[in-house]
Amino acid sequence: MERIDAELLIPGRGDPVRHAAVVTEGSRITYAGPRDGAPDSRASVSVRCLMPGLWDCHAHFLGLRSLDVNEVAMVPTPVLAARAAKDAEIALQAGFTTVREAGGFGVHLARVVEEGLLAGPSIYAPGAILSQTGGHGDLHAFPLAWIDDLCGRGGPLALCDGVPQCLKAVRTQLRLGAKVIKVCASGGVLSQVDHPVHQQFSDEELRAIVEEAGRAQRVVMAHCHGKPGIMAALGAGVRSIEHGSYLDDEVAAAMRELGAVLVPTRFVVEQGLQAKHSMPDYAYEKMVAIADRHLQAIHIAHDAGVTIALGTDIATSGPGTAAPWGMNAWELVHLVDAGLSALEAIEAATANGPLTLGPQAPRAGVIEQGWDADLIAVDGDPVANIIVLSDPARVTHVWKAGRLVKEPAAA
Repeated sequence: MERIDAELLIPGRGDPVRHAAVVTEGSRITYAGPRDGAPDSRASVSVRCLMPGLWDCHAHFLGLRSLDVNEVAMVPTPVLAARAAKDAEIALQAGFTTVREAGGFGVHLARVVEEGLLAGPSIYAPGAILSQTGGHGDLHAFPLAWIDDLCGRGGPLALCDGVPQCLKAVRTQLRLGAKVIKVCASGGVLSQVDHPVHQQFSDEELRAIVEEAGRAQRVVMAHCHGKPGIMAALGAGVRSIEHGSYLDDEVAAAMRELGAVLVPTRFVVEQGLQAKHSMPDYAYEKMVAIADRHLQAIHIAHDAGVTIALGTDIATSGPGTAAPWGMNAWELVHLVDAGLSALEAIEAATANGPLTLGPQAPRAGVIEQGWDADLIAVDGDPVANIIVLSDPARVTHVWKAGRLVKEPAAA
């Protein structure tokens, strides 16, 4: 049994508790509440602020060094994967105990983490991103035969057209161990020839993908910028809308009614606007074109009561790159700038994370008796100043499944 005393306990959902204690046994929380009511034992650790481990619900273990996604086809896969393994370590040290990946090498990294050979977060990954030919998950600068070969060798992309190919693509990801399925239901920003507003995949194809995933108790996350793709994806039964740049009142009402989750990924927009040098001209032009509308969409969703979960679209490796792992918690700052309160942003980064996984969700994201002991300690009060979470150095302790994996160096 381990007891952690905290000046401030932020449970993930609900009001903070001052002068609190959390007791864990193995990987589970056995007590969380006022210190006076805690089991009679001396604290193993005393911290300033204790909260659930953070969730990034849209990130890519791709090992890129820029926001030019063509690197996926130009850099040897072992190099990309090695960088991504380091990114997993960085994420955990920054306080992110869980990542719902949005396509990349995460399905393989998850296996290595589970084997205990890599100190990383729990990873719920889709395997390859499902895209129609010419869609957002295609690399338009290369001959199609090259991309088909890349997909056939188990790369992070999968092109599929028509219901039979869509079914095969879902089953292929499930064969790899995917815990969620990722589909591109609209055009994108970093891809070359498609338009972010246009719907991708037919309604029939989207329904087939969602139904096939559902038979294996997996939900679908849908990359969507434009309203046509968002509405088609919602009609097919996806669990979450990623980005949602052109979300409006009608979309927000539909999402609220269906219980769909928005993962807005403001971080990559803010970073991209400052990193023109890191992406092709066509991508930067599209990033500028959606930026204001994307921020407006977050305001609309929040005002309408749509459930929001934190996601960054982080994808690059190493300090100084455009959107590097370790900066994940800046998304909380951007959510507050978009109108969420600090507590709402923290809830988006903790308690709302498991809502994006459906039946595959763990009992995590909330500090409550019987839930997973994924915890972090911070040397400040993020309710008073959310920016304290953005600095990994201020995350003083990290517990994953009850095991202390980060503590101050002096200890």
